[in-house]
Amino acid sequence: MEKPYILHMLTTEKNLSPFDVNMALDAGWTAAIPYLNVESNEIQALVQDAIFSRGPKGVKRTGMFIGGRSTEQAMEMLKTARNSMVPPFEISVFADPSGAFTTAAGMVAAVERELAKVHNTTLEGKNILALAGTGPVGQAAAVISSKAGANVTIVGRQLEKSERIAAMCNAEFGDGETNIKGDADANKGELMKTADVVFATAAAGIEVLSAELVASAPRLKVAADVNAVPPSGIAGLDAFHDGTPIEGSNSGAVGIGALAIGNIKYQAQHRLLRRMHESDKPVYLHFEHVFEVTRDYVKENQ
Repeated sequence: MEKPYILHMLTTEKNLSPFDVNMALDAGWTAAIPYLNVESNEIQALVQDAIFSRGPKGVKRTGMFIGGRSTEQAMEMLKTARNSMVPPFEISVFADPSGAFTTAAGMVAAVERELAKVHNTTLEGKNILALAGTGPVGQAAAVISSKAGANVTIVGRQLEKSERIAAMCNAEFGDGETNIKGDADANKGELMKTADVVFATAAAGIEVLSAELVASAPRLKVAADVNAVPPSGIAGLDAFHDGTPIEGSNSGAVGIGALAIGNIKYQAQHRLLRRMHESDKPVYLHFEHVFEVTRDYVKENQ
């Protein structure tokens, strides 16, 4: 009898995301096994328990998914997991903490599409503000777009925290290719004067960009909001926007809402879970691989 496809799903939180479990099963995994409140120093033992129990053929039907809340910790766990393999006992591992990597990549890919379609330009050299960007989605979006050539500023309530998160992103994820900066909400009005793109990554129901700031932004081209719960994170932009003009924008900006971003996220996560499921060789997946997949999906569906 063939061995089942088992995905070991780890989180540092007290609950595993039902969204991720559903995605895993829909992608063809036979079983999604939860591991809760996992700490970084437990990864090696969990990986080696998983690989040595299945044999060289069984490991091809085994994978590991890393969730949690922290992008930094998830990437550390991914690295530890990879270093814990003992060839030929190797399994695929996919890190997507809080869905941040897939959500952020979907947002950046959608923005890139609208920059090309509406404004005949690219991310290269664009000034991007990641509003409420100190959380996982803002961090990932900042790194992805910065690596694509944009000038990115993470904006949060506290200047010190924004600068600290920006420095962490550059040091931990940037590979010498990023120069992400941090700034404070108090300076948002001034920052909007030169902003080409805005990412709104606040918690549900929090407006981070007012109608007045949208109207006064002379260079704003595209704004994206991951919040699907009213009120919108960006005034004049709702969850159904998909390259739709933003009401009140005097610069001709278009908006991308949570449903459009969510569709791309869904497709990317499904494709990567399928890649793990079908690959004969182990793959180790994170935000850069997710962005490649979201770009491909967007090009296929233009």
